[in-house]
Amino acid sequence: MIRFLSALLALQGLALAGFQQPVPGVQLWQDTCNVYVLKAGDAALLINLGDGGVLEHLAEIGVKRVEWVLLTDHHREQCQGGPGLDRAVTKVAASETEREILENPLTFRKWNPRLGDKYSVHGSSYVRPPAAPLKIDRTLKDGEVFLWNGFEITCVSTPGNSPGGMSFVIKHDGRTLAFTGGLMHDGAKMTNWFDTEWDYGFAKGLDTLIASVQKLAALAIETALPAHGPVIRDAAKQMETYQQKLAAFRPDYIRGYPVDNLSKRGLHPATKATQVHYVVQVSPHLFMFGPEMAGKNFAMLIADSGHALLLDCGLFPKLVLERIISDMKEHLDLKQIDACWISHSHGDHFTLFPALQDHGVKFWTMDSIADKCENPRFYDYPAMIGAYNAGFEKAKIDRILKAGDVIDWEGYKLHIDWMPGQTEFGNALWLELDGKKVVFTGDNLFGDPADPAQNGHECVNARNSAIIGEGYLVAAKYLQKLQPDIIMGAHGVLMTEPGGFIERYHDWALRIIREYQELLPDTNYEYLFDPYWVSAYPYRVDVAKAAEVSITVRNFRDQAQQHRVVLQLPPGVRAEPAILEGAVAPKSRRSFKVKLTADSAKLPAGVQMIPMDITLDGRRYGQLFDFVIQAREPAKKITP
Repeated sequence: MIRFLSALLALQGLALAGFQQPVPGVQLWQDTCNVYVLKAGDAALLINLGDGGVLEHLAEIGVKRVEWVLLTDHHREQCQGGPGLDRAVTKVAASETEREILENPLTFRKWNPRLGDKYSVHGSSYVRPPAAPLKIDRTLKDGEVFLWNGFEITCVSTPGNSPGGMSFVIKHDGRTLAFTGGLMHDGAKMTNWFDTEWDYGFAKGLDTLIASVQKLAALAIETALPAHGPVIRDAAKQMETYQQKLAAFRPDYIRGYPVDNLSKRGLHPATKATQVHYVVQVSPHLFMFGPEMAGKNFAMLIADSGHALLLDCGLFPKLVLERIISDMKEHLDLKQIDACWISHSHGDHFTLFPALQDHGVKFWTMDSIADKCENPRFYDYPAMIGAYNAGFEKAKIDRILKAGDVIDWEGYKLHIDWMPGQTEFGNALWLELDGKKVVFTGDNLFGDPADPAQNGHECVNARNSAIIGEGYLVAAKYLQKLQPDIIMGAHGVLMTEPGGFIERYHDWALRIIREYQELLPDTNYEYLFDPYWVSAYPYRVDVAKAAEVSITVRNFRDQAQQHRVVLQLPPGVRAEPAILEGAVAPKSRRSFKVKLTADSAKLPAGVQMIPMDITLDGRRYGQLFDFVIQAREPAKKITP
């Protein structure tokens, strides 16, 4: 009966509780990750630790003490059991890069994030360390041989899934084995996407991953023992396939237009110069920046009355703005800028907010964007306004719009629609202007429609809350239906005669969805793409007094899902409730309110992290995601 049950579970892809032996001489324990055990007598060396549950069961395989834990990387689901180690007996080793993250985890959680924060995408951190520091006793270098009780373990630097990721290679029973961390999942797939997203669509993480796979493939690994998923039996062949898949995917991942050309292009043939510094004319009532200000945000409608509407405004000095306004009053009969419409949530589109307020300008944007402008610290998204050091941390929206609104302004009908793409939090504004249908699309697509090699998509970045099927594909279908004559992108990008361009944009969106589905080992790829499928609002919670946080769980599936989310609270903090259990209906979200109280005498000053330990339909993911709290700011250092 037991044999029958074991076989049945194996067919279902499940495992019995307890140790398994995937290859001779290696024991495997599974909880929040795969924990591998090497034995020498009654001593053990562990590759990764998971939630630490393995420590309570080692006696079952004759182990009395753990002498070393080797970490492939810093990801907390692979080391969240660290507090359970007896550090008088057990030492921990990792690469130098991972040591920095593990020993200083709160360094990478900012109360006031900035664009240049280390290991972040425009202020949104992509490292996921444990909440409390984990002391590293020995740093491991690429090519070093770690000797332990007759085992010769070669350390191979393989970043890509993590900045300092490391694989451990051993020869055992005449076979070459590698403990590969998150480098690859069985089936020549990625472990996840969000851990390899290191910049704003320029493929730094992806290129690093490809190089690491090439490096490990050269070692002719027969069996790979990954941190997640099944043991990889035909590792050398899979690595070759994996490398090819990643290389083939790369052209669709990077931007669909030559980025450098945007800053080198000359005057667009559909525009003409004006007497206003830096400003060119697109049509009798439409103006934008010329090539001297490439990449800056500024476009303007000027009605016959002299009243004007700005379409985004940022990334250039206040003095330039003042000169432009003065010139426009002199040469274009500008009387008053009524409002500035903000295309999406990124702060570079309204860095001139205070200067425009001084001119009596009001700010408009859609309801799904407004709170990101007014409370940017509440979100863990890239490029929030506070990250730009623009002299202000938030912007008050004067008029909050809804999708489908039509605004009568100076004889024009301004249509407001939800338009996601680069980020979920975007909107489009379109109108009939000077005999053309003109749509303002923010950062959703850029490029030259006349170049058939371009499909126009802007950067793919999951941290923008930008699942492709809910973002770029929606944007492409929107433009297909709208059929504009002119697309006015942000950052001074004018796109005329865009029909074929829109079709290529649409085809690309469908194609890259298929590629992510092939690369990610979940039927619903979104769980491995989206770093926010369990999220907290606010992301940064002030607990100087009792506060409330809303935890949202997403379901991407066609059937209901069951979840259990356990908040890992620092000392001095209480949560009511601290455990969230429930169901989420198919293809939907559900939010749960949690009350937080803190004893300021027990809670250290500065940022503290609260990881969320996630179990979904019986599968334990561990402490994938987090949010942060603060009761009081740390004392400022006084420079002598």
